[in-house]
Amino acid sequence: MTLIKSISGIRGTIGGKAGNGLTPVDIVKFTAAFGSWVIQKTGNKRIVLGRDARISGEMVNNLVIGTLQGLGIEVIDLGLSTTPTVEIAVPDEQAGGGIILTASHNPKQWNALKLLNANGEFISDLDGKEVLDLAESASFEFAEVDKLGKVIKNDEYLQKHIDKVLALPLVDVEAIKKADFKVVIDCVNSTGGIFIPALLKALGVTRVTELFCEPNGHFPHNPEPLPENLTEISKEVQKQNADLGIVVDPDVDRLCFVNEDGSMFGEEYSLVAVADYVLKNTPGNTVSNLSSTRALRDVTEKAGSEYNASAVGEVNVVNKMKETDAIIGGEGNGGIIYPELHYGRDALVGIALFLTHLAKFGKSVSLLRSSYPQYHISKNKITLTPEMDIDNLLKQVEEKYKNQPYSTIDGLKIEFDKTWVHLRRSNTEPIIRIYSEAENETVAESLANKIISDIKEILKLN
Repeated sequence: MTLIKSISGIRGTIGGKAGNGLTPVDIVKFTAAFGSWVIQKTGNKRIVLGRDARISGEMVNNLVIGTLQGLGIEVIDLGLSTTPTVEIAVPDEQAGGGIILTASHNPKQWNALKLLNANGEFISDLDGKEVLDLAESASFEFAEVDKLGKVIKNDEYLQKHIDKVLALPLVDVEAIKKADFKVVIDCVNSTGGIFIPALLKALGVTRVTELFCEPNGHFPHNPEPLPENLTEISKEVQKQNADLGIVVDPDVDRLCFVNEDGSMFGEEYSLVAVADYVLKNTPGNTVSNLSSTRALRDVTEKAGSEYNASAVGEVNVVNKMKETDAIIGGEGNGGIIYPELHYGRDALVGIALFLTHLAKFGKSVSLLRSSYPQYHISKNKITLTPEMDIDNLLKQVEEKYKNQPYSTIDGLKIEFDKTWVHLRRSNTEPIIRIYSEAENETVAESLANKIISDIKEILKLN
């Protein structure tokens, strides 16, 4: 069993002994810590709650609601929802914070408490540490019987979220209707199965084939939207002679597309395509994290705007977007952040902007993909041992390549013209992730192997 306590939330596998998995004891403990933190920080005794459709969701939801009520907090329960929907609801409901019960792309045995501040954004490093400290000290003060919190069920945010997306100036419903797209969707039997068909209907897309849209939490394949997990939608797009496929993860904050021939558009390019459309209509800056494709930088600079890179993690991307007044940003895992709506990864707004872009482009999805710079990312890792001095190791690699442009804001990223490699320690596993990108797969893998070889040599010398 696994329990991971990080600054952005609490993630773990269901069951096991308290402290070793996401057990009821742990759920109550960390919910009480977050609820107490919200009260101390804001004085606001209102929290928005929503969940994805995974099997443990109802159990976790009941424990979280009861704990928050016990603190005297009023709970706005959205029920089956999405991460971006809860993010939108927090400020709309004038709440002090929000909790999303989802383990995102993790398999069914996982669940998590993702924690939002009063702006509906993921809490900061500092805030996260305060919550964890509260959990460890267990200094909670619960309400007396006459002051227990109320629970208000609210099922209006599906429509509210869609209405906000449709109201965006760059979402052209008429253009999408006119294009008459034929679409196949894969919602991995989670809440995307509720939200994506409703969004497509509102956008005027009437020819939709639904795969895995029953929100029962029984994921039909690994829920991470990677090519190796998307063989069924690939076949179905070809079988239906569809214009494209659309795939979301269990909490609907990641988005990827399938070309009309069943090949992958590439989740790295979901953000690139949407940013291209936004930049064509709204000049401004862009942001992605250091491990995301260079194609966003190329598209941004071609538009005469400025690209900036942040450390990995949504909260870091958002901070850099605010700092640079970026109009679009996100992460290469298919996470699109469009601040015109809100500062959070949102597959719904990504779909609406992408379909508008495709309708105006007037050609196939594969031709749209081929219009962008072609890059390939190689993803590798090295398993760490307790005796490894990671900081010293990265410092020695940095010294070896000191004549190349490099960044140390998150591990070490080294650039070689249009090729790069990024080394960073995982926050959740005892590994160093090594991502490399080049204009073809062979060069990307060769660069990764060269860096891995350098690391092994350094470790021998040490």
